Amino acid sequence: MAFQGSLAELHLPDIIQLISVSGKTGVFHLSDGHLKGQIFLHEGKIVHAELDDTYGEEAVYALAIWSQGEFRFEPGTPTDHRTISKSNTNLLMEAARRLDEWRVLSKKIPSTDTIPEFAVQDSREGQINLNTSEWLILSKIDGQRSIKAVAAAANLSVFDVAKILYGLVAPGLLRLKEASGASRTPRPAGVVNRPAPPASPGGAVAREPELVTRLNRIREVCNAQLGAVGESVVSKHYQKAKMELERGAGMEAIEEAINQIARAASILKGPSTTETLLEQLKGLK
Repeated sequence: MAFQGSLAELHLPDIIQLISVSGKTGVFHLSDGHLKGQIFLHEGKIVHAELDDTYGEEAVYALAIWSQGEFRFEPGTPTDHRTISKSNTNLLMEAARRLDEWRVLSKKIPSTDTIPEFAVQDSREGQINLNTSEWLILSKIDGQRSIKAVAAAANLSVFDVAKILYGLVAPGLLRLKEASGASRTPRPAGVVNRPAPPASPGGAVAREPELVTRLNRIREVCNAQLGAVGESVVSKHYQKAKMELERGAGMEAIEEAINQIARAASILKGPSTTETLLEQLKGLK
């Protein structure tokens, strides 16, 4: 006898746990509009999953975060595919972690069907440092590919690509547009645009002591939030910003430091930590 219902009322991880405890063999058929997925169980253990062109663990993670759609469990339907070796507990724990991160990612990335494109910022100065993963993603962005298509072209999961894009969208290096052409341009959280300080009589830009104080406070907040894993990154961009201030730069040097640290934080500790960090920096006066 089939077991079926709505994912809006029953979350898939809870349903899987309920079925797996009974040690059943069968398949979950999942649908949300045109999207169709399957999760196969063998004696209560998840052994295979698929969603479009995604298979194995990544398919489970993608399906487990669905908040709407329909499910139907068909008992007694075995499969010869074995694409998953992790235990149900580890799979569902990872799915829960990703769900938490998606809640943060969705603040900047409302849909993986949106199209990333480069944001032209005439006022941006200084060098932009990118890691290998970011360069890979940027090389696949052509203004036509959706986030899903970029992930496929880069041979990465949509989740991993969304995390990297979050670190580029948040500081305004990229923006997202709808497939129809409507553009979304997120404003970097915690970054305030200020006019350049007035020039000194000698022609150089006057240094603002309060900016150095602000930069020191930013370093303290970043170190406290990121800990030892982010210390070298914070120090690198702190030193660079401080040097720029000493040469007469203004608020743009601090903004650049914040943006670079925020991108690194997203990769090192995830978007949730980045969001918290930017909120704390936003509160600095």
